[in-house]
Amino acid sequence: MQVYTGEGKGKTTAALGLALRACGSGLRVFLVQFAKGRPSGELAALARFADLVTVRQFGREGFILGEPEPEDRELARAGWREARRAAGDGGYDLLILDEIGIALHYGLVDTAEVLALVRDKPAGLELVLTGRCMPGEILQAADLVTEMREVKHYHARGVPARRGIEY
Repeated sequence: MQVYTGEGKGKTTAALGLALRACGSGLRVFLVQFAKGRPSGELAALARFADLVTVRQFGREGFILGEPEPEDRELARAGWREARRAAGDGGYDLLILDEIGIALHYGLVDTAEVLALVRDKPAGLELVLTGRCMPGEILQAADLVTEMREVKHYHARGVPARRGIEY
């Protein structure tokens, strides 16, 4: 299992790079996005690989700020059910749980359930977890952990998110 975490930019981008590499080798990819519900350039690009990549979003269009809304909880639980189904059906080679760290941080998904998936997943399934605030138990269970650390970011100078660059 691989984990991309930390406060810096690039966690989802790294996971999507791996998805692209997998597609280039004919592997089937399932991407579950927690706490994300808006369209993005990367999803439009992945649509071109619809024969190999399945994408499901389980989030509202905006960010979770403060206490999660009931809708956030419902969406996260639906996303978790979909992730477990995809892991168990044997039809995928790569399963990406994008922003699962945030879902775990807010208690929208249970850490013990994720650890059970890590433990019980089929041997041929590569599992990738992304997101800030990844619990220590997940980091301990991982085979690879990459931490994205922000050194400098143009958002601090007021540069807004740009289409095709941040989304």
